[in-house]
Formats: sequence, structure tokens, C-alpha cells
Amino acid sequence: MEFSRTLDLKINAIVQRLAVAVHALGMPWIRDVVPALGGLALHFDPKFQGNCVQTAAELVELCMKDLPPADQVLRTIQVPVCYEPEFALDMDEISSRTKLSSLEIQKLHEQAEYRVLMMGFAPGHAYIGGLDLKLALPRRATPRALVPAGSVAIANDQTAIYPYAISGGWNVIGRTPLRLFDPQRQEPSLLASGDRVRFRAIGREEFAELSRKS
Repeated sequence: MEFSRTLDLKINAIVQRLAVAVHALGMPWIRDVVPALGGLALHFDPKFQGNCVQTAAELVELCMKDLPPADQVLRTIQVPVCYEPEFALDMDEISSRTKLSSLEIQKLHEQAEYRVLMMGFAPGHAYIGGLDLKLALPRRATPRALVPAGSVAIANDQTAIYPYAISGGWNVIGRTPLRLFDPQRQEPSLLASGDRVRFRAIGREEFAELSRKS
């Protein structure tokens, strides 16, 4: 179900509430409910007997009549980030392109209010909206073959956290010691669509301590 082909924050918020409502129905033949930037994907069991498109439309129409309140479906996740040079791989380039100091960049990134717009690209990878437009830069011209796990990065008007070591082309400005994705946990992904995210700056010592605990 597609409601918008471009990012509209109001529509995105409704899609996230809609996903919660559909999931709450507990239909045994719905394998998964996946909210995206402007649409909702319903994954049907292959053995489902019926018209998937028609049934999906009926479910969405039903749920749209009684969406859960926004404050009932949202969490706030605090993410500690170390912005020190060894973790902020692209800070010098970002500073040069934005004409901002590394401290100004850190403050702008840390103080903004963020929301997870959707999960995608890789398990546990969150696309997070709310980046200050002063930091809105395009992706790197040459992606890295391997970005360290926990790297916090920015691109365009979003920020992201690499859930594990993986290739990527976003501009890295720091790193979190939190484990964003762990298949052994009951909820493997730390973040989910719709979550509010707040970043908190930490130093090297706290990063090392939290890394040992994660």
C-alpha cells in the first residue's frame, strides 16, 4: 500500500501507526507488517486462500478508522555517541564542506530531535529523519567497502547507525558502543520504525566502558 512517493513526515507517522494497528489484529495469515517511508507492505502466507490485494485494502480501511494514538506506539531510545576523531572518520571533510567546526557539527547532530522513518537496507539498519539542514550533505562519492559497526553517519537530511560492519557511503561523524542488532536477543533490532531517537555525546572512557557491557 503506497500513500506517498516522496517523504512526507505526517504521512510517515500515519503509516507507522497503521502498521501497529494491522499487526495488532493478529491475522494468522499475515507473516509480516513492514512500514516504509510512505507505504506499508503486508506479507501474506503463501497458503493464504483469497485475493491478497483486496484483503490488504480491506484491512487497511478497517484499521484507518481506529488508529492507535501516536503516544501509544512511540518509544524514545537514547543513543550514546563518541564524536572523537578516531570514530568520526569524515568529520574533517564535513567541517570543510559545511564551514562548521567539529564541535558545532557535534552539537547540531546531538541536539536535534529524530524519528526512525523506516527500517531497511540491512537487518537493524534504521533510516532516521530530523537531521539539521545545516548538516545535509550528499553521500560520499566513493563508498567504503567496510564501515565499522556502530558508526553514526549522515547523508542528505537523515542520519543512520550502521548495525554491524558493512559497506556504505554515508558520512561518518561518530560511533556508538551499543549493539544495534543481535540475532540472539528476543528483539534483535534495538530500533524500530517510529521510535524517537536522542543522541548523547560521550567521551572515550565511557565509550570503552559501555562497549564492555554491550
